Amino acid sequence: MKKIIIGLIAGASMLIINMLISALISGYFPDIQLEYENEALFRPWTDPIMSYIYFEPFIVAFILLWFWEKTKGILPKKEWWIKGIYFGLLYWLLGLPGLFMSYSSFPISLMMTCSWIISGLFQALTVGIIYSKSFK
Repeated sequence: MKKIIIGLIAGASMLIINMLISALISGYFPDIQLEYENEALFRPWTDPIMSYIYFEPFIVAFILLWFWEKTKGILPKKEWWIKGIYFGLLYWLLGLPGLFMSYSSFPISLMMTCSWIISGLFQALTVGIIYSKSFK
């Protein structure tokens, strides 16, 4: 039961971080918001399928929980927060090739791709720290 609760907390944290960083970046770079509103690239927010975007962080959180269980023994024997940062960075690094493929394959701006890289980094570090603190 503890794993489910921690997984839900991690998923909610990822969702909140993504929303906050998206709001900040959109505030500083309004052209990104215009890209998101381009229906040639993305579904409109009125499309019910877009609601799935809110489930993605929870799915990732539970996959990462499984990954945490498999890898926690090979992470450095350091303080819990350092171990969490290592885990988060490993996950984040694994996602970078997919982001570069998105940039090279779709007509999205480099700024949008960079915003995803930044958001992903903060989400990954947060999940790593949550799991490391919760499952010492």
